Amino acid sequence: MLTRTILSRTALGPVRFASTQVASAMRAAKEEGSIASVFGSLRGEEIAVLPQRFSDLKKDLWKEGLMESWREVLAELKGAVEETVELGSEIISKIEYSELEKGTLSEGLLQRVRKTGTVVVQGGVSEEEALGWKQSIKDYVAANRPLVKGFPADDIQVFELYHSKAQTAARSHPALLNTQRYLLSLWHTSDPNTPISLNTPISYYDRLRIRHPGDSQFALGPHVDGGSLERWEDPGFRSCWKHILEGGSSWRSHDPFDASPRLGSVQDLYNGPGQCSVFRPWQGWTALSHTGPSEGTLRVLPFVHLATAYIILRPFFRPRRSLEHLSFADWELDLECTSFPGSAMGRCQELSHATHPHLQLEKTMTSAPVVRPGDQVYWHCDVVHAVETEHRGQGDSSVLYIPAIPLTLNNAAYLAHQRSDFLKGVPPSDFPGGEGESSFVGRATAEDVVGVDARRALGLERFVVPEGATPGAKTTVEGANAILF
Repeated sequence: MLTRTILSRTALGPVRFASTQVASAMRAAKEEGSIASVFGSLRGEEIAVLPQRFSDLKKDLWKEGLMESWREVLAELKGAVEETVELGSEIISKIEYSELEKGTLSEGLLQRVRKTGTVVVQGGVSEEEALGWKQSIKDYVAANRPLVKGFPADDIQVFELYHSKAQTAARSHPALLNTQRYLLSLWHTSDPNTPISLNTPISYYDRLRIRHPGDSQFALGPHVDGGSLERWEDPGFRSCWKHILEGGSSWRSHDPFDASPRLGSVQDLYNGPGQCSVFRPWQGWTALSHTGPSEGTLRVLPFVHLATAYIILRPFFRPRRSLEHLSFADWELDLECTSFPGSAMGRCQELSHATHPHLQLEKTMTSAPVVRPGDQVYWHCDVVHAVETEHRGQGDSSVLYIPAIPLTLNNAAYLAHQRSDFLKGVPPSDFPGGEGESSFVGRATAEDVVGVDARRALGLERFVVPEGATPGAKTTVEGANAILF
């Protein structure tokens, strides 16, 4: 992997930034493809048997105390499953953008957001404006019809489009940037010198979806993005779960909102198609339609802390009998098998009853509540999520995928590549490659990005150090500017 060192001059003299911070953004271009390239389940693939080194990895990580961790996690899951089934979509908090903007959200509400890892933000973008974005996208598709790619190929509903004027307007909208800044503030750094500015949201280009009524092809099952095997294989990524892997009751100390250990993580060891190479604390989308449960919407597993502990511990154990037997006594240690259930090289982490039965996904995967055009939905990067198997509604189920991304050195390096890709009209480097929209009529340009905050988010203007910035945030802003300008 290529690396480089970034030098930036501060009042204290030159600051040398570790090359590993920017290495993962410097990668080979990917082949053309679609979202089906990312999910083996969309193509009907079976997960390949992993090599012997993965059995060795399990043996290296194993501690006797993990047996007690497994016992405790299984016991806690029973209550979490019952609560989730009882509350349904009501377990997902809805907040008004006006209250977020004023900073008047209660601590109790924020604690629920942290527990579920999911939130709906209403207001901020009017229905009229959001519906205008959707019509603009339809016009853009019509004007470039022979060149448009996506999934499924014969009736595209997930579009390999990144540079439409509507997507650019949404990414740079003040309400979205303010929402992202607020949600990033729910994270923190255990080390104040961590090179991250959580107060500085930047843009990460992604696809869009216009799902038709009756569709059952976009059956995106339960998964967690950002790699799969990397969670255990990469030492940096593995450090995010250090408390879970310590054994005993230490898993309870796991903090899903601590950004400090995340920055050393490599989430894509295999240069997989569509694997996210940046630190993306909140995934998200902005609605372009009225959509509710059973209408092809998002589904989440709304207990992020507990589910993460289970996922990390799961590869060490196997059932003594069938998967229907879920008690602690029905499972035993399994270090010889190379399997990491639901994990494959170059893919996201997929989950099912066959791989993670204690989560009872058939009961616990919870549909997002009713949303209106302009509403924003965000979920923590560790949240298990899916798309409803069938769209049984009357109208389209449409979203722009727009997450909340902070400024880091690696993210800034990726932003530099993304800016170049935007100006050329080709897909961002995390996504399937090819000519993309380079010859499309009516794609967005830098002149379409209005406002200093928006231009900073897209890497078109220099960043400034936020008020009250940590030492790490200050050096991050300086380093990012050195990378970008």
